[in-house]
Amino acid sequence: MPRTDTPSTSPRVPFTPEPPAKTRRSRKVALVAAAVLGLSLVAAPAAAEEAAFDHYVALGDSFTSGPLIPPYAPGSDPRCLRSSANYAQLAADRLGVSAFTDVSCSGAVTADFYESQHSGVAPQFDALTPDTDLVTVGIGGNDFGFIDVLTTCAKRSLENPLGNPCQRYYGDELDRRVEDLRDEISGVYGEIATRSPGATVVAVGYLQILPERNGCWPREPIARGDVAFLDGVQTALNRMIAEESAAHGAVFVDVLERGHDICAPAASRWVEGIVPANSAAPVHPNAAGMAAVADRVSGALGAPTP
Repeated sequence: MPRTDTPSTSPRVPFTPEPPAKTRRSRKVALVAAAVLGLSLVAAPAAAEEAAFDHYVALGDSFTSGPLIPPYAPGSDPRCLRSSANYAQLAADRLGVSAFTDVSCSGAVTADFYESQHSGVAPQFDALTPDTDLVTVGIGGNDFGFIDVLTTCAKRSLENPLGNPCQRYYGDELDRRVEDLRDEISGVYGEIATRSPGATVVAVGYLQILPERNGCWPREPIARGDVAFLDGVQTALNRMIAEESAAHGAVFVDVLERGHDICAPAASRWVEGIVPANSAAPVHPNAAGMAAVADRVSGALGAPTP
């Protein structure tokens, strides 16, 4: 978002001592929260100083890594399908960080933050150090099993394309899944606070996959009556992540903007459908989606956006 700050006219006080690390972090978190809420900030020079980060670590799954979005990230493990055009890399460029470490990996679940996801691939949490001062996190979708759910619902749509066969199949199971994930999501943000206590932590939600209603069967085979049901489940997942991350002092960046789902025209789509029209993995963000997320993340952190 564009900055609307005006330069402060207050005289500078000489020899002001540097505030302790805890105070600096509190100011930085307050700045981020204000930016997310769209509040007008004063004293622009101070805000710009507080928005500077040195060591940024990106954690996450495929909605962070950006599978099949060119170009491939040089030096990354090919099993993680990490793109150099994912939102983390774009945000790092805009923030001008001194050191950037992207350990996001396609298929990751919360357990892969603590343990190796692939042979030779370190647990994602190993990238965190006490000097890390910015962390972005995108996790939870694979723990929930959203891709498997969509696959099941696609198959069941053939039974009744105008009905809600998927909702009748799952009942309230998916709501329970969201609630059952709270402890895992809470644990992720608690562990980050322990390993990098001075870091500003940003929880990044999931881009909208399905529209609010109706859908576009048979191009995207989700029955008409199941579209609103699944969109509601994704909204609940994002809301849970926002609540649990906030409980540990993280700032949640909501990226679920309507009108860019898998049923949208290819030119305005941020998430590709089962048969991608743009370079990206099926039912995953494309380059435009990654750029949109980067806009929100970097804007929330005080960096200018294109």
